[in-house]
Amino acid sequence: MTAQRTYGGISADQRRAQRRTALLDAALEIVGTQGLAKLTVTGLCAQAGLNERYYYENFDSRDAVLTGLTDRIAEELAIAILDALRDAPDDSRAKAHAAIAAGIHLLTDDPRKAKVALIAGLATPELRARTTETIRVFTRMVAAEGIDFYGITDPEPDPAIFFRATYLVGGLVQTLTTWLQGDLPLSKEELIEHTTDVFVLLGEDLARRLG
Repeated sequence: MTAQRTYGGISADQRRAQRRTALLDAALEIVGTQGLAKLTVTGLCAQAGLNERYYYENFDSRDAVLTGLTDRIAEELAIAILDALRDAPDDSRAKAHAAIAAGIHLLTDDPRKAKVALIAGLATPELRARTTETIRVFTRMVAAEGIDFYGITDPEPDPAIFFRATYLVGGLVQTLTTWLQGDLPLSKEELIEHTTDVFVLLGEDLARRLG
């Protein structure tokens, strides 16, 4: 039984995880370079170099593939932002700039990720719902980081905190989408700087009001 479960020192679960990763990598390449319409079972498996039975081992629909891919990108984004916040100096602008730069670079240094996260994520009602929930998660992250940074100890934080976090995250998503479509004549660094200005302005203003 052990021989059946492991091969070359890799367990069956590890091999399955590797195949899932290969399929998601293939989906990123196809959607990010050729478009959503090119994402088929046959094309995905050919790109991944896997038999189609391994597709059905991991996914039951194209939406499931896209959900898995957008979830992976969201996780990478959260890790990059939190790492940047941890390493940044204890200053509101430094923190905001580090987090925003980390997020924007992760999504745009590999343009395929931005295309999947911001465009393919709106392809179906199910994916739109998933994207909306992901935005809520990042909104809560921004609110929590602001509460921690400004030392807000109220057990029921002012709703204005969550309003501004929602406004900032939602606005950034729309702004980044517009920029990626070429409708904002800004360099990437200018985009990061302007976004940082807005985050700091609204954060500092609210901290003064609540203080």
